Amino acid sequence: MAPRPHDERVADTLRRLREDVDAWVATAAPGGSPYLVPLSFLWDGETLLLSTAARTPTARNLVAAPEVRIGVGPTRDVVLIHGSVTVLRPDELSAAEGDAFAEKTGFDPRTLRDYLYFRVRPLRVQAWREVDELPGRDIVI
Repeated sequence: MAPRPHDERVADTLRRLREDVDAWVATAAPGGSPYLVPLSFLWDGETLLLSTAARTPTARNLVAAPEVRIGVGPTRDVVLIHGSVTVLRPDELSAAEGDAFAEKTGFDPRTLRDYLYFRVRPLRVQAWREVDELPGRDIVI
């Protein structure tokens, strides 16, 4: 299979971000071990919104070191995102954003106790399917 043209790769990445629900989220506390967990997300066109209980290792890591790596899609059609994180309490989201997150992911952290949201601003996005797409894997979305 020939590598996708850049514009097609960007379009495929944006479709995956709009349509996929779950991602692998990798965090680490300063000086700590990496921690990997699946979380649901909402893509708003510029950032990803995640949520998890405040006492989880992921939440603690993101509060202590607001940087994350996210993998979306299968290994042969992966989107990797390195992003900076802003921590949000549920009352810091607009009702529309909270509703959109709940509708897409199938759960509403606003109704749960001690949950936080995490807004991820992509700093680097990579997308590839096979080794022939490794050149040019860095894309701007």
